[in-house]
Amino acid sequence: MTQPRVSPYIQMVMATLLFACMGVCVKFASNDFGTAAVVAARGCVGAVIMSVIALSAATSLRTRVPMLHVKRGLAGVAALSMWFYAMGQLPLATSVTLNYMSSVWMVVFLIVQALFLGGRRVDLRIVAAIAVGFMGVALVLHPTINRDQMWAGLCGLCSGMLAATAYLQVTALGRAGEPEIRVVFYFSLMGAVLGAALWLIPGQSNPTALANIPLTSWLALLGVGVFATIAQLLMTRAYSQGNTLVIANLQYLGIVHAGLFGTWLFDETLKWDAVIGMLLIVASGMVSTRLKSASSTPSPSTK
Repeated sequence: MTQPRVSPYIQMVMATLLFACMGVCVKFASNDFGTAAVVAARGCVGAVIMSVIALSAATSLRTRVPMLHVKRGLAGVAALSMWFYAMGQLPLATSVTLNYMSSVWMVVFLIVQALFLGGRRVDLRIVAAIAVGFMGVALVLHPTINRDQMWAGLCGLCSGMLAATAYLQVTALGRAGEPEIRVVFYFSLMGAVLGAALWLIPGQSNPTALANIPLTSWLALLGVGVFATIAQLLMTRAYSQGNTLVIANLQYLGIVHAGLFGTWLFDETLKWDAVIGMLLIVASGMVSTRLKSASSTPSPSTK
């Protein structure tokens, strides 16, 4: 077997850095663009890039399971929209941490499935890991979010929950034989279409008139799609080439990158209890991933 030119673990570290760069672009773009525009731009750029990759790889974009892609797209785009909104309103590290609760939510869904559908016993260690994760959420939300930002905090938390449901849909697409390129393409396409549709909702227009939006915000909007798509591809390759548990744990470096960018570019500060909360969420996600690794693993195709 030919060894990859770049270590999958280096690819994963690069992916977390690029996802943090995406977050920076989201915050800059959100000064002049609404969430709908940011989601639509991420989808448009991603769809174009994936179309080029599909053409170069001779991968057909025709699918036999369109409704599975629709279900995956609805959950994924809803999660993305809430996450981008939270990024624009909250400290960068806070919004990233809340979204990374998806690993914990995934375990919650598996427990519910085991109890009500499979009739199986639940490992108490998993229950403890989930409890620790939600303790971390309470610590993160309490000191870092003002009362007028609570809605954004709830959106960030719900984005992680919806991302977990998107993981389940991606698993179903994989079982249906859909290649990764096709899955990412249709997710991006759904993002472009649904992002544009969000503009029809009252209050979702851009805060700045198009004629007055500076070039820097347009570049940030483009950067959202470019950084997200390249990071997604790197993460996909990392999962396919490296140890799944190691790769899944490396994803939490994204919180560190987001914290450093937030401090450097936006003068954001986190109190000690928020930092402890983030550490609890990371620990909970790592333990949850390890305990459920025998049954399922996160897919990198949801962001």
